[in-house]
Amino acid sequence: MSPRGYRLLFWLGLILIAIIALGIVQSILLPFAAGVVLAFVLSPAVAQLERWGVRRSLAALAVLVAFLIGVVLVFVILVPLIQNQVVQLIAKVPALVSFLQDQTKWAMGLLEQRLPKEQMDKLQDLISTKLGEAVAWIATLFQSLITSSIAILNILSLVIIAPIVTFFLMRDWELIVARLDDLVPRQSLATVRAQARAVSDTLVGFIHGQALVCLFLAIYYGMTLSLLAHLDSGLALGLLIGVLAVIPMLGAAVGFVLALGLAATQYGTWTSILTVMAIFAIGQLIEGNFLTPKLVGDRIRLHPVWVIFALFAGATLFGFVGVLFAVPAAAVIGVLVRFAVSRYRGSSIYDDRQSAAPRGLTPDQ
Repeated sequence: MSPRGYRLLFWLGLILIAIIALGIVQSILLPFAAGVVLAFVLSPAVAQLERWGVRRSLAALAVLVAFLIGVVLVFVILVPLIQNQVVQLIAKVPALVSFLQDQTKWAMGLLEQRLPKEQMDKLQDLISTKLGEAVAWIATLFQSLITSSIAILNILSLVIIAPIVTFFLMRDWELIVARLDDLVPRQSLATVRAQARAVSDTLVGFIHGQALVCLFLAIYYGMTLSLLAHLDSGLALGLLIGVLAVIPMLGAAVGFVLALGLAATQYGTWTSILTVMAIFAIGQLIEGNFLTPKLVGDRIRLHPVWVIFALFAGATLFGFVGVLFAVPAAAVIGVLVRFAVSRYRGSSIYDDRQSAAPRGLTPDQ
């Protein structure tokens, strides 16, 4: 086997080992993944302070403290604003369930007038069975989220362990990068450095773009649901949509269902329901055609179908952590795949004229 073949096997084996290792420790991965992301985002600020003469450890501590203070201030400011709305939102859940039951009875009454009794009985049995399965699945999911020791451990470790991991990574970021750089095979050093820069630029672009998208969605839905739809919990719902927008499509889907239910229980008119539908239609039009393509899509260069596939693959392989990091991981894989394709197109496997061409000349020369 040629040296190039051995290098290929080496990199493929390394990637496979990394995937298997992550799968083994996925239950405790969340705080460490969060620490890596925060360190990656905050390290430029630490480097800037270091250039101003501040020791690296003190700079890392100062940046981390400033970040945590900022997070606390955001909660201190936002929680009083949305606290009453959250309480109202929770209090309306029984009314929402009752409304859904009434609408289901109304729809079933219409079907009884148009379908034979035998078909109607079969339909009722099917709906009852599937509805029971769905309710049982949701109840099991929430129970596992609330009572699971691993879930509780993840929440506690996210609050306690993630900041500690972030501090040590920020403090030693340049040392870690230098150590990894020193381990790269010398004949592949230039290539690995170039792809690492491309990956870094892609991740920075994704983080900045997704943050702007989340901020816009929180402001847009919070204002429109409060001022135009006049929902009592519009501000809290807008904030929820903005937070859940970290996972593509989840925020808008959850917000749409909740907003429709709130409009129906609060007003009970088609005008309020159509207003909510129009708000979400305009919001999705803006997000899907302008915000996400310009702020995120152009930077990660991923087709929407691949984004959906990445979300499902991440959930299957690594659970909730996989969903959170599916899109940035897919963006990184996209960088590497584009590099591999470019190498393939320049090889003799793709075009045997490449090997026949004189050194320094293309086949057309």
